[in-house]
Amino acid sequence: MKHPREVLLGAQAATAVLPVCDHYSGVEARMRKSLQLQAEMMEEFGACVFDVTLDCEDGAPVGGEADHAAMVVALAALAGDKARVAVRVHAVDHPAFESDMAVIAGKLSRQLSHIMIPKVDSVADVIRAEEALLAASAGNLPLHVLIESPLAVRNAFEIAAHPRVQSLSFGLMDFVSSHGGAIPADGMSSQGQFTHPLVVRAKLEIASACHAYGKVPSHCVVTEFNDSVAMTLAARRASRELGYTRMWSIHPNQIRSILEAFAPSEAEIEDATKIIAAGARADWAPISFYGKLHDRASYRYFWQVLERAHQTGSLLALEAQDYFQDAPV
Repeated sequence: MKHPREVLLGAQAATAVLPVCDHYSGVEARMRKSLQLQAEMMEEFGACVFDVTLDCEDGAPVGGEADHAAMVVALAALAGDKARVAVRVHAVDHPAFESDMAVIAGKLSRQLSHIMIPKVDSVADVIRAEEALLAASAGNLPLHVLIESPLAVRNAFEIAAHPRVQSLSFGLMDFVSSHGGAIPADGMSSQGQFTHPLVVRAKLEIASACHAYGKVPSHCVVTEFNDSVAMTLAARRASRELGYTRMWSIHPNQIRSILEAFAPSEAEIEDATKIIAAGARADWAPISFYGKLHDRASYRYFWQVLERAHQTGSLLALEAQDYFQDAPV
């Protein structure tokens, strides 16, 4: 019997399944703790439930970019085979960009899950980053890009269309700052970022661009990292209202809140399990489930519920767990 991914995921589905949380750290001690926490939670959940992105852009001291990149390489090389580790390099117009890519992509092409490129304004920036990957013999690595300006939002669809791009993230603070004071500081808060029209419009454009091209939209940070209620509410709104399937964490306390907010409910998982099982028994022909018609269009949705449940470490019935044992990717 064919796996649901082989039958249901076509041009309208995401081209990659990524953990719902992307955790950033830029200081060596925190990087080490992040990698250790990832390993511990991988053991706990039986899956890698968050990425660790080691940060060169904001983590490296001015003048110490080369030393910081070397330290990142050494740390990433120690990660386990099943770890998901990425690196945020400097922007393409930064003096350290070329050396970042040569050293990090060149030495870690087999260990990294992707490279994050900040301050991407156009597809020309993506092309320049791709050329740097190829020059470093790291043509296997996907690019994630950070949308941080009004111009980048304007070009989001073209950026998302590039085949090297796997995910678009929204850079909230730089986006607000790029408006020259036209957006108040509250637009960067956990609540204000969901109410200011320009910020919400940018988030919706990015999410829409990603879904148009089967890419992963990744929501921005919540800076109030000690406020678990604010974090949970923001993550839930990002997931349920704005169409994001991934979110940044900047503190270990935020990771579980993101997992919980992005996870399907028990009732959603139960329905998805039953509908996918019934569809498989019918060889994916249409079925009736509690008086409602289901076919491949709705099967795709319910399969993605199960994938998100697996990504967030949710408890799955045995018949659903079988789908994630040596599943095709």
